Amino acid sequence: MSRVLAVCGVVALLALSGCGERVQTTASGSEKKADAPGWQPGNSAYLAPGWTPGDRTSWEAHLRNRAQGQNDFAVPK
Repeated sequence: MSRVLAVCGVVALLALSGCGERVQTTASGSEKKADAPGWQPGNSAYLAPGWTPGDRTSWEAHLRNRAQGQNDFAVPK
């Protein structure tokens, strides 16, 4: 009986250990503000080459080119 109780206790501890959750926040200042437009740079480490930060038309052109690169039916140039 004590062996069954010990096994149940170990199983309960293992099940409850999965309930713990660590805080998943980013470092202050490195995140992009939620109310900022997409073409405003949040972190210069992730800028695409050839894109002018803060230029909406350049940002939209890069998005179009990236989407066209993922298009399976695009005619190759």
